[in-house]
Order: sequence, then C-alpha cells, then structure tokens
Amino acid sequence: MKINPKQWLLSVVCCFLLGNFLLGGCAQPAVNSSDAAKPPATATAQPQPLANNTATPMDNYTPRLNGNAVVELTINGSPVLIEVDGKDAPITAGNFVDLVERGFYNGLTFHRVVKDPQPFVAQGGDPKGTGTGNFIDPATKQPRYVPLEIKVSDQGQEKILYGQSIGQQSPKNAASSVVLKHKKGAIAMARSQQPDSASSQFYFALSDLEFLDGDYAVFGYVTKGLETVEGIKQGDRIQSAKVISGSENLKK
Repeated sequence: MKINPKQWLLSVVCCFLLGNFLLGGCAQPAVNSSDAAKPPATATAQPQPLANNTATPMDNYTPRLNGNAVVELTINGSPVLIEVDGKDAPITAGNFVDLVERGFYNGLTFHRVVKDPQPFVAQGGDPKGTGTGNFIDPATKQPRYVPLEIKVSDQGQEKILYGQSIGQQSPKNAASSVVLKHKKGAIAMARSQQPDSASSQFYFALSDLEFLDGDYAVFGYVTKGLETVEGIKQGDRIQSAKVISGSENLKK
C-alpha cells in the first residue's frame, strides 16, 4: 500500500498537537518562549462531581444562556466581536457570558499562543496567567467548573451530550456529527484531561482544527476582528470584555 507523504505528515502533526493538548492539563508551569511550541496548558485543580453527568439536557444548571449573545473583547486596542451560541451550547455559553458580565476577563492575558508548526490556538482567561487558574465563585469560595458539552446531530436528530468525549479518540469517531466545529475563529473552553474540568480558560482556533471536534466544547465564533485574533501574541491582554447584546438570555 502506498503512503501519501503529505497525508502522513499531516497525520503526524495532528497527533502531536492533540497529544500535547490533552497532556497540557497536568500541572504545567507558566509558558515561556522556549516552550511556545507546546499546546496550551489548562486548569490543574480537580473538578467537583456533577449532579447530572448524563446525555440528557441539564435544564436546571446555571448560569446558562437560553439564546445567543454578542460579546466584544478589546484586544490591543481593537474590538473582537464573538457570536456566543446559547442555542447549541447553553451551559458553556452561559458560563462565559456570566464571567464577561462579572468583569472577570478584564485585564487577563493570553498566556499561551501556539502558531508553530502551524497556527493552532491563542488561550487566555486564566486569573493566574500560568495555565493553572480557574474562576473562584465568590458565593461558594470554590472553583466553578462546567461539564463538557457537545451537541451532535444524527440523521436529523439533535441532542446535547454532557461529560462525554466523542472526538478522535472515540472508537466510532463520532466527531463528524458535532454541530459546533473547530473552524478558524471558533472560541472553545480549555480543560484538563478530565472532561468536566473547564472553568474560565478559553481559546481561539487560529486555523481549522477538526481533530479537536468532540473533545473540546466550542461555544461561539468570531464575527469581526479575526485579524486581531490572528495577531495575538503571548502576554497580550484583554483590555475589556462586555456583552453587546443578548444579556437578557442569561439565566443566573
């Protein structure tokens, strides 16, 4: 059997990136220029067990976004508009919009930006700036975690799966049925190897990253300012974050 060299190289690169991305959640130190080729680290704390970690909608889980919203991030003096999809990712989107409304992201840095060997991700949202931080809920004094939330469509039937990683590591490779895909400009939640460990850290996809579909929760897309996102450098800050529209859809 003949092996296409280009296909082989692409497979190797994708497997390398995915492997490091998954392993990046285990107590990584702050990124520096020497390890910029490594995909971003994620939160290291252990998530609390979820009361309902099933394939049924978690209707009572809050915060949740029952509809869409538009968020504006100001990065390097330029606005970046994000269409946040509460229809297809209500819990993930609700968590993000709630944190925006709290002013949580104002002033936080992009602590990991990976563009080599190919454009990968720009990750931020860590209050520690090291890849190990989470949002600490002031009401409970504990980290707030959200479940891995993946909406799939199979033969016209749609459902949202919680706590289930169904991407490239799935025996049936169910990622093809994922509704919100890792297209260039997608925004998704970073997490550790534990599916339900996402908290506040998010990343922008700097290119099409199909091999992450089903393993990480996309919850929106950049609709304006993609060139600003592509120009993000490690250490750049989110100068401000605000909800432009759709705040009435947020259930707290």
